[in-house]
Amino acid sequence: MIRNLLFDLVGVLMRFDTEGYYRAQGIGPGDANILRREVFRSLEWAMQDRGAISDDDAITSICVRVPARLHGAVGDLIRRENRAILPVTGMEELARECKARGLGIYLLSNTSTAFHRFQTQVPALRHFDGALISADVGLVKPDPEIFRLACKRFGIEPAETAFIDDTPINAEAALHVGMRAFVFNDDVDALRAWLDRGLA
Repeated sequence: MIRNLLFDLVGVLMRFDTEGYYRAQGIGPGDANILRREVFRSLEWAMQDRGAISDDDAITSICVRVPARLHGAVGDLIRRENRAILPVTGMEELARECKARGLGIYLLSNTSTAFHRFQTQVPALRHFDGALISADVGLVKPDPEIFRLACKRFGIEPAETAFIDDTPINAEAALHVGMRAFVFNDDVDALRAWLDRGLA
């Protein structure tokens, strides 16, 4: 029986309005492609998630590879600043419902320490009992050890825990530590129905 829920963050509870940021900053398609490649698909981005590089060092390293006109954008994206946070519709309501049913609700996210600056802007998190961020512990999903650490940190049992992520490889990793897992594809009703079956 499911007694605890372990949620991913970006793509499940919220998104950053990156396209809106590009429009507001006058960043055209060509420069947006440079930023996607050199920021979001960079080694530095992955290192940030692991807590292996500071914001300033990541920015300095990336800016060597991009035109000077994009340096400000690199800083904003790396620091997770100046982009609107878009809550995923229905997730705060679902979190509230699950909390009312007596479930433990926790966060397990691959993200940088910038999370600690923007977490209050994610409405669903007000219902959560705890959070574990990859950059704080030097581990990233899908490493099974981060799931085991989350269980130890929160005092929960894998067999009583459901993990929700929008990345299939992360959900698959949760299965290997004994959790149930759900791949979230923007369908809150499907997630709710899946949880109801597990809570029955």
